[in-house]
Amino acid sequence: MQVCIIGGKLQGIEATYLAHKAGWEVLLVDKNPSPPAKGLCDLFYQVDVTNQNEFLPICRDARLLIPALENQKTLNALHHLAQKHALPLAYDPLTYAISSSKLKSDKLFMDLALPVPLPWPKGRFPLIVKPSNSSGSEGVRRMNTPEELESFRLSEGTLDGWIAQEFLEGPSFSLEVLGSPEAYQTLQVTDLEMDASYDCKRVLAPTALGESEIKQFEEITLTISKALNLRGIMDVEVILHDGQLKLLEIDARLPSQTPTAVYLSTGINMVELLGGLYLNPSGLTVSWPPSPRGVVYEHLKASPGRLEVSGEHIMANAGPLQLWENFFGADEAITNYEPHRAEWVATLIVTAESRKKAWKKRCGVIEQIRASCSLSTYLDPSPANSPSLQKS
Repeated sequence: MQVCIIGGKLQGIEATYLAHKAGWEVLLVDKNPSPPAKGLCDLFYQVDVTNQNEFLPICRDARLLIPALENQKTLNALHHLAQKHALPLAYDPLTYAISSSKLKSDKLFMDLALPVPLPWPKGRFPLIVKPSNSSGSEGVRRMNTPEELESFRLSEGTLDGWIAQEFLEGPSFSLEVLGSPEAYQTLQVTDLEMDASYDCKRVLAPTALGESEIKQFEEITLTISKALNLRGIMDVEVILHDGQLKLLEIDARLPSQTPTAVYLSTGINMVELLGGLYLNPSGLTVSWPPSPRGVVYEHLKASPGRLEVSGEHIMANAGPLQLWENFFGADEAITNYEPHRAEWVATLIVTAESRKKAWKKRCGVIEQIRASCSLSTYLDPSPANSPSLQKS
């Protein structure tokens, strides 16, 4: 069947990749003439979807419309068009309105008595300060002292519209849930690793969390889903700090990165499930494998003499990307790489029978890339320390 994906950046890459894995034809729409997902789709139209006279003839025959963006004006236009013309749109506006505001979602967490980082001024320094209406690492800042916070407040004029919480150290984890008020299904927990600016650079599966923590994470996720009357998909992120899971954020939309890792580890395709939820609302059918595969999913940036692991933001403005198989020994890569090109980026996808074997295979891929492209310097930065530097 044909699906229409609106938005060709990071979420669009994810949606297009998984839609193709489901065997669907992808019609991609973006007002940008060269979004990253353009090189992955079957048909591309450069259209501003708020211009309904132009967009409606393009999308009318699609079996499903999947928003892959966070522009509220565009989402409102899509919702209005879908209601007016009875188009199948995979979007829950009421839940999204809460999850897209950290102020609203944090209030929900408090009302539900869920474990969260302490808000300032209860929380002690250092603090993490982030804008309410952004996603991922966009705009995130660490404040180490009251003087830094006051300087930031003066530069902004106010802290209204910002969330300030205690900074917690520990590993981060993600979990997706799909469904409607009749029934919800949590999927596979994945492990997240961040770069120096708190942008997710790597997803690992299966999780290193223990069974009791996984169960607690699932209970937190289901509690939120029921409170929101979720219809669709939602991503939940937590951090494990001093042996306790603390809730960081939710996003009631198709996320990027983790769905592909879950698909490669379990065979469960979130985009296919999302389509089934909206096109066949009788219920979800999820088939779990007897044992998940190991997956390493990460982002690389190559420049003359240097290879760096980086957050996914490097993929957003890389121009049209292509899907490569057996990329220097990796199963797949989504990349703008060309032989003899000095600068390029890639999302590296490596799988094996176990996570340990996948990591070993991944390290071999990195060495092959460095040797083939003469990249003597290797960096893998994280928030906890300055960039690690290794030279051959």
